[in-house]
Amino acid sequence: SMTGVCDGLVPPHSWSFQNRFCPLVTLSWIKCLLRMSCFVIFTLHNAQSAEVLARDGPNVLTPPKGTPEIVKFLRQMISGFSLLLWAGAVLCWIAYGVQVSQVPGVPRDNLYLGVVLAGVVILTGCFAYFQEAKSTNIMASFRNMVPQQALVWRDGEKKQILASELVVGDLVEIKGGDRIPADVRFIAAQGCKVDNSSLTGESEPQSRSPELTHDNPLETKNIGFYSTTSTGLVISTGDQTIIGRIAFLASGVGDEKTPIAIEIEHFVHIVGGFACSVGVIFFVISLGMGYNIMDAIVFLIGIIVANVPEGLIATVTVSLSLTAKRMAKKNCLVKNLEAVETLGSTSIICSDKTGTLTQNRMTVAHLWFDNEIVSADTSEDQKSSFDQSSVTWKHLSRIVALCNRAEFLAKQENVPIMKRAVMGDASETALLKFSEVIYGNVMAYREKNKKVCEIPFNSTNKETAVSNQASMSTFGYCEMLGGSLFLF
Repeated sequence: SMTGVCDGLVPPHSWSFQNRFCPLVTLSWIKCLLRMSCFVIFTLHNAQSAEVLARDGPNVLTPPKGTPEIVKFLRQMISGFSLLLWAGAVLCWIAYGVQVSQVPGVPRDNLYLGVVLAGVVILTGCFAYFQEAKSTNIMASFRNMVPQQALVWRDGEKKQILASELVVGDLVEIKGGDRIPADVRFIAAQGCKVDNSSLTGESEPQSRSPELTHDNPLETKNIGFYSTTSTGLVISTGDQTIIGRIAFLASGVGDEKTPIAIEIEHFVHIVGGFACSVGVIFFVISLGMGYNIMDAIVFLIGIIVANVPEGLIATVTVSLSLTAKRMAKKNCLVKNLEAVETLGSTSIICSDKTGTLTQNRMTVAHLWFDNEIVSADTSEDQKSSFDQSSVTWKHLSRIVALCNRAEFLAKQENVPIMKRAVMGDASETALLKFSEVIYGNVMAYREKNKKVCEIPFNSTNKETAVSNQASMSTFGYCEMLGGSLFLF
């Protein structure tokens, strides 16, 4: 029997990425299946998969260790200006206690001032804490973006299981539009392309095949990484995937102080040192002038409290919160209020643009027909932006609609056209959405003009051709789409 996964052949977690993947990458797909001791007909049994699952753990990324909520709350209460205001409040209460010990009927000004200072600290601390908690909840909701289901071969038949239950050695079937639920070694692929934009920044879909194309497992085209988009053999799950390793490295970065936190800490030291120095000087002067020592202490405390900027912490918190609120309206999540000031002081951003500064989405910007270039805006209503009565435009629009393999996903009738999810590459997606705006229902138009045959786009010809039968007619159309240097 060829079932199961041999313990001696399953790559242990202690191996490096190169050592774990190179044997599986360089072998032919048949030898790879034999090496992992599974095959399409003789696949893993449920008992064997349960054993591997118990050994390797579920196919999920281990979340980073979270900070207890009470620690987060206390951190907001005693950080930066808050510590200085707490010191001022305590000194006010001490001064009030000293005054009461001398004169029982003394006014309660210092008592009320201490309460006000403590109230300012508590209110601003609660405000900052709830802002951070809101961002944390939003980040936690992103976990739902991980694929929930996977189609695998178990006990010689196809089964739909939770993606978290995948194990090394499983045979996974992936269809167009799916997200790969683990790192897989392709053993069968026909015209397969994956979207690696979020992983490598490549804007164009990358072709994949069972053949080895590069000795480096990160460069070869017979490997699909977790969270990208034929039949594949699972070779890594959970934290052992490339995404898992990236997440681990990212979580290992230490929490560095933000520029505003460093400046506030420096300012607190200066203000605290200045206030204490002035207070001590006048304390000595008051004693030299013959004042009672208790009066001199009250005088000392009063000078120190007077030099504390009571309203500064509230002003800074409100300003940062208003900025974070404005950024939230632009779908920009602020995880920490102090990060708002950090972004404002940034002078240079070194980043790959695809998927980071952009959404990896293309739109139709200009049209060229009848020897004229016209602009095509990205709004839902483009009927008045150019003349649609031209015969040339009718031919062009038909080609754009029919010579296109992109399709809208189901159940999106109420979603704006420009925001609908599409199965297809970026350029054909842009053309499909543009056609949908013009025609109103591209899929129905395609049904009326059935596809007879098609020559898919390839890197050699740089063009694609489709033959369609015209509706209510025995005649048909042949549309071609590609680069101008290859068409003419």
